[in-house]
Amino acid sequence: MKVPIEADDKESAGIEPDEVFESDSASVADQDVLDPEVEERAHIEAAIRAGEETAEKELASNVGKIRSERDELQKKLSSVSDEIGAAKKEAADATDRLVRLQADWDNYRRRTAAERLAEKERAAEKLVCNLLPVLDDLERAIEHAGSAEGDTQMQQFVEGVSAVHTKMLSVLDKEGVEPIDPVGEPFEPLAHQAVGRVEDKDVFDETVAQVYQKGYRMGEKVIRAAMVTVAYGGPKRPAPQNEGSGAAGADQVAQDVSDDSAEKK
Repeated sequence: MKVPIEADDKESAGIEPDEVFESDSASVADQDVLDPEVEERAHIEAAIRAGEETAEKELASNVGKIRSERDELQKKLSSVSDEIGAAKKEAADATDRLVRLQADWDNYRRRTAAERLAEKERAAEKLVCNLLPVLDDLERAIEHAGSAEGDTQMQQFVEGVSAVHTKMLSVLDKEGVEPIDPVGEPFEPLAHQAVGRVEDKDVFDETVAQVYQKGYRMGEKVIRAAMVTVAYGGPKRPAPQNEGSGAAGADQVAQDVSDDSAEKK
């Protein structure tokens, strides 16, 4: 605010009245020039503040939207993660069931194959066992007819029966059936059925002396034990020797038996 200066004051100050008037006019002119600038600057500042406030509001709104979208995406991600976990668990359960089913199927195939093989072996064994009495009859007939002499027709009959007997043995051999005829062999309780004992000092103790009925073995299984008599009273059988001992060992055993028999006589 301008303070008016009286003329006397101006004069006392050494300022001419005309100069004072000119100075006041210049100040008024400057004030008129500055007021529009100040107003424009105020408008600009107001516009800037309004823009900043609008930008802040838009930014806050966008941040809120982004946060909402983020929360929604997190929810979806959590849901998808749960679905993935459930799917993985279901896949693992399905794989485990598949492995168990495959194992069960393999066990079933092996079991059924073993059962079929066992059933086939049982059927073959049953058939062979039913044929063994017929084979025994043929052997007895051949043995009995062999004692007949001078009868041509009987000899021809015996030859025919013998041929049938040979064919039967060949068929049984193809099925893995072999006779057990253990004369002179050590007595084996699992393959031999003792029906009597005879004293014989010329052979080892517990040696098969005679076979009354042949036994038969099918594969590794004895399907009929041989009916035998067992010798006793002879020397004890030595322990089995290694294969490297060869024929010399067998000859030595035979010599020992002969020596023992001679001494006892």
